[in-house]
Amino acid sequence: MKRFSPELRAGAVAVAPMLVGVIPFGLIAGATPVTDRFGGAAAVGFSTIVFAGASQLAALDALAHGGSVVVAVLAACTINLRMLLYSASISPYLTDEPLPRRLAVAYLLTDQAYAVSITQWSADADSRPRLPYFLGAGLLLWISWQVSTIVGVLVGSAVPADVPLDFAVPLVFLVLLVPTLTSRPALIAGAVGGGAAVAAAEAGAGPLYVIVGALSGIAAGAVADVLEDRGRR
Repeated sequence: MKRFSPELRAGAVAVAPMLVGVIPFGLIAGATPVTDRFGGAAAVGFSTIVFAGASQLAALDALAHGGSVVVAVLAACTINLRMLLYSASISPYLTDEPLPRRLAVAYLLTDQAYAVSITQWSADADSRPRLPYFLGAGLLLWISWQVSTIVGVLVGSAVPADVPLDFAVPLVFLVLLVPTLTSRPALIAGAVGGGAAVAAAEAGAGPLYVIVGALSGIAAGAVADVLEDRGRR
C-alpha cells in the first residue's frame, strides 16, 4: 500500500479545491431533513447510504410533500442516471480491477471524483495504478460529506433563514464545469447542455432535466469535435 500513497495523495490534492462547494452542500444535506422533521438520523443515513447530494435533496423533497417512498426512490435514481454515463466512461480504465474494488468505486463515484480522475487518466499515458488516485479523491469527498452532514444536523437550525446556503448547490457544479471549458467543443457542449437542461426544467421535465442536459451537451460536443477535426484536414 505504501507504493500507492503518492497516488492517494495526488487524488486528494486534486479534489481538495472543490470542497469549497461540497462542504456547504453537505451542511444543507444535514440541515434539510431536520428542518423537514425527518430527524438527524435520517440525514446521516441518507448521506451514508445514498452519498449523492442532489439525489438526497430530491428524495427528501418528495417525502416532505407527501410522496411515497417509491416516488422518492424514483426521483433520486432519475437524478443519478448521470452516474451511468460516468461509469461507462471510467470503466475502460478499471477493467483489470477485481469486482469488490470496482464496487467500492461505484459507491464512491461522484461528480467531483469522476471529474478529477477522468481528467488525470485521459492525460496520463503510463501504467501507473489508477485506483489509488480515485480512492484518494473519493475518500476525501466522502469524509468531508459525512462530517458536513453531521455539522448540518447539529447547527442547521441555528443558521438564520436569510443565510443563503443554497448557493452551494450550483457552485459545486460550476467548480466542475469552468476548468473543463478549454476548447470550442467543450464550450459548445457546456452551452447547449446548460440551455437544454434549463429548457427541460421549465417545460416540466422534473428530474429528467439533468439527463436531457447531459445527453444534449454530449451530442453537441461530439458534433463540434467532429466538425473541428474535419476543418483541420
